[in-house]
Amino acid sequence: MKPNLLNNKDFLAGLLMVVIGGIGFYMALSFPYGSALRMGPGYFPRVLCGILIAFGLYVGLRGLRSGEPVEGVWGWKALTLITIAFVVYGWLMERIGFVPSLVVLFFVSAFAGHEFKFKEVVILTVLMILFAWAVFIHGLGLPFRLFWWD
Repeated sequence: MKPNLLNNKDFLAGLLMVVIGGIGFYMALSFPYGSALRMGPGYFPRVLCGILIAFGLYVGLRGLRSGEPVEGVWGWKALTLITIAFVVYGWLMERIGFVPSLVVLFFVSAFAGHEFKFKEVVILTVLMILFAWAVFIHGLGLPFRLFWWD
């Protein structure tokens, strides 16, 4: 019996991971790799994409064995809103700063879910902004502007 690969959820998920990892790996080839002791700007993206490709191969091969079909339909609303949230975040980051662009990211992403609770989104947004500030600005010292007036 020939498995239906276009209706196999693990195979499709693995294929998606391999494709995304491959695109990221290809994009990182233009950066110097370096070594484990002296990492270049291409080291982390290549290693991360390599891990994603390996995990995608594992999931895809597991899907060939299980053959579990895709159930339901595509969540086009969620897929569209999450994509828009990331694109808008990237566009707003240089224009209005780190904090306002994160607020937009979290609120647009929250509308992608089945239920939207304003209070929960506000709490999540505040906590994630504090976490992002602690990691990226304070911890790693990245030169992000917090607001447009900085």
